[in-house]
Amino acid sequence: MRRPLFQRTRWGRGVLAALLLAGAGWSSAPDGVYAQGGTAAREEANPAAAKRIAVVIDDFGNGMKGTEQMLGLPVPLTAAVMPFLPTTKKDAEAAHAKGHDVIVHMPMEPVKGKASWLGPNAILTSLPDDEIRRRVEAAIADVPHAVGMNNHMGSKATADERVMRIVLQVCKEKGIFFLDSRTSYKSVIPQVAKELGVPLLRNDVFLDDVYTAAHVSRQLGVLKQRLDKKTNCVVIGHVGPPGLITSGALRSAIPGFEKTGAKFVRLSQLLPPAVPPAFGMVLRSLVRASGQGATHR
Repeated sequence: MRRPLFQRTRWGRGVLAALLLAGAGWSSAPDGVYAQGGTAAREEANPAAAKRIAVVIDDFGNGMKGTEQMLGLPVPLTAAVMPFLPTTKKDAEAAHAKGHDVIVHMPMEPVKGKASWLGPNAILTSLPDDEIRRRVEAAIADVPHAVGMNNHMGSKATADERVMRIVLQVCKEKGIFFLDSRTSYKSVIPQVAKELGVPLLRNDVFLDDVYTAAHVSRQLGVLKQRLDKKTNCVVIGHVGPPGLITSGALRSAIPGFEKTGAKFVRLSQLLPPAVPPAFGMVLRSLVRASGQGATHR
């Protein structure tokens, strides 16, 4: 069988190779990322690859302690803003003005904890489907400039497939990604996000789950260890009770991480690049043309 004309020209072979590489590059994503229903690519440590750290700060939206200090850190970060609170819009606008990512910090039901910790319009497992959808849509609308979402608490809700399927379906419809804060080892988010084709990132380290300077310092050490094994790491800190401690520890630690070559990035920068919309159509056209051009000797 003679090769089609398209495959017999240097230009044609180059274009086809470029398109195939583009497609392959899109489907291979950073650790913990699902792109358009692709599989998660588990990274191996690559000494030559630049290390990237995405700092996510939770609990903006209620005028909490450390808000100004966190937004004033000298690196890009991601502000997770709780909806429906007194400074929700103010904090989101301030973060966006400084070039930071803004995501919705969606309150979700925990296995244990006080209902007062959740805030208004939380996602509860007892809610019917239509009310979960309404609350998620309202939360996204309430947080200006939101490009993603993560869970506030949520150890019970994130383990409930029915609940998370609705939450993630709304995220898909709104074109935003999801960060699994990993408050539960039973989380169904990776499985459901993969099925729905929702871009997903996952937390690697909580910096301040204990509100002491010594603990935050230890957790920054854990981050350094993770970077020995991974190219990209997501870390979560908080405004509020640990806000001044965590912001101070981060400010002190940033120069040391940067000296090692690590780069601080917004959370959205860890997502795989989007495929040009015409990619699939062009590739299918080329394949069809190649098939039609085949001739027998």
